[in-house]
Amino acid sequence: MQDHSLLITLIVFLSAAVISVPLFKKIGLGSVVGYLIGGAVIGPWGIGLVTDVENILHLSEFGVVLLLFLIGLELKPQRLWVLRRPVFGLGGLQVVLSALIFFGILSLIGLERSQTIVISISISLSSTAFALQVLGEKNELNTAHGRSAFAVLLFQDLAVIPIMAILPFLGASLETEGAQGFSQKMFPAIGSIVGVVLAGRFLARPLFRLVASTGNHEIFTALSLLIVVGVSLLMDQVGLSMALGSFLGGVILADSEYRHELESNLEPFKGLLLGLFFLAVGMSINLGEVLKDPILVILFALGLMIVKSLVLYALGRISKHSEESSLNLAVTISQGGEFAFVILGVGVSLSILPRERADLVIAVVTLSMGLTPILSIVKDKFVESFFKRRTEQTADSIEEQNRVIIAGFGRFGQIIARMLFVHKIGFTALEGNPEQVNLARRFGYKIYYGDASKLSLLRSAGAEHADLFVLAIQDIDVSVKVAELIKKHFPNLTVIARARNREHVFKLMEAGVKIIRRDTFASALELAGETLSHLGFMDSEVEQKVRKFRAHDELTLKGQYQIRNDEKEFINFSKNAMRQLEAAFEADRQEKEGKAAG
Repeated sequence: MQDHSLLITLIVFLSAAVISVPLFKKIGLGSVVGYLIGGAVIGPWGIGLVTDVENILHLSEFGVVLLLFLIGLELKPQRLWVLRRPVFGLGGLQVVLSALIFFGILSLIGLERSQTIVISISISLSSTAFALQVLGEKNELNTAHGRSAFAVLLFQDLAVIPIMAILPFLGASLETEGAQGFSQKMFPAIGSIVGVVLAGRFLARPLFRLVASTGNHEIFTALSLLIVVGVSLLMDQVGLSMALGSFLGGVILADSEYRHELESNLEPFKGLLLGLFFLAVGMSINLGEVLKDPILVILFALGLMIVKSLVLYALGRISKHSEESSLNLAVTISQGGEFAFVILGVGVSLSILPRERADLVIAVVTLSMGLTPILSIVKDKFVESFFKRRTEQTADSIEEQNRVIIAGFGRFGQIIARMLFVHKIGFTALEGNPEQVNLARRFGYKIYYGDASKLSLLRSAGAEHADLFVLAIQDIDVSVKVAELIKKHFPNLTVIARARNREHVFKLMEAGVKIIRRDTFASALELAGETLSHLGFMDSEVEQKVRKFRAHDELTLKGQYQIRNDEKEFINFSKNAMRQLEAAFEADRQEKEGKAAG
């Protein structure tokens, strides 16, 4: 019967996820909000299909644990050392400033000092799982605001250690704990961290090597889970964050030869347990507390997010992020986090907080998670357009006119610029991404910030008198818009364009551009030649085959352009072109064999 109950609970979870997540992703609120709403519906304060929330939440925390372990695998110790300033600088200031502001606000409300401290600290922390999931879905983990958000979240995970050690001093045990109690908590914690580092260096790798030599994939997966769960539980036993322990284990194994195998083994477990975690968070919302005064709860959640957003935006600007990047940082981690549940739970167990007040704060924190995607949508639709209008008005004034104009100063445009520079050929570089402009200027390039699709900027750059216009913009729509603008207003200006793919080529050809080179075609063709060389072909043969392939592909491209709007004809033409190329190379091979035989 108990087995049936477990299966029914599993069906309930899967049904809630399958129904709510696609629905909320469809309306643009993201998968995390879907999990939260689904959890609230099936939880004890919803229709009551699942009631054992505390145990489920504790189990699902391993989703966060696996997430942090996989992130740790991406960060070698050397890279982590490079991040020390944003982690302890940006992260430390965010926690301290947010907690102080919340402390001041709650003190004015009239809460007891110990309660004020616990609540202020708990809501100053953001959600690692939520923020990293959202950043991952948007492919923003490697952006400036994504890296800063990760640094802040990492500091918060580290900050949980002293926070959990200090909490007992606020409770009834203040008189009995003293310095001795503090040392009893901290020394085992430090010893455990040292032990994990040493075990990772000297025990884990030989163990992985031994298991890998058996060729048993399932046992390797079991060992992976054993390492993560074991380290996490060890940290939990000494009063530290399980997530911090798993992150530390990941960092230690980041330069291991088994890193990629570990990632592929643990990724499915991470996804499932993270989904379960967000469902459990949704189930933990005390709707009774919310329904007592829903307006107050919403106002508290908005107030929490506004305070943290203002602090994060200010810190972003101080850290020399652009306005847009600072805004993205502020929105991404403005919510409360899962550590609030832990800290508030300890506060209740130590008789610092009454259960009702803790439930109210948990409801506020959870609601702030749900509001984050909505805030992100508002930011995307309204606030970012405001910044774009401002940047249009504040484009750099161009002080020079050169023979060559380069639009787009990313990795592609920079190579062309370097070639011109070493031959002392003057060029005017235009770039519409302020972060890219700042980065290029740090390396000594003279570059102008502005949108190359604006006629006024092209005139200012001297397009009427230039000889060449190098169109190196990556965005296809912007690239085509610039090409059309040049052909309309500067028909005598020669355009040399880069294209990302065949579709981009066709659009540029429609705009009248004659000289087009695809991003990866030349490098891929060069690598194909290297492959043939290593397979035993002579250099002269390789050169001839590569040249022939290039000419045939360029001819095929022109033919495809003529029939690009007829999909059936396009496919047939492409297949026929491949057969012709095969036949040409086969004829070359037979001719070579005939000469050798003769």
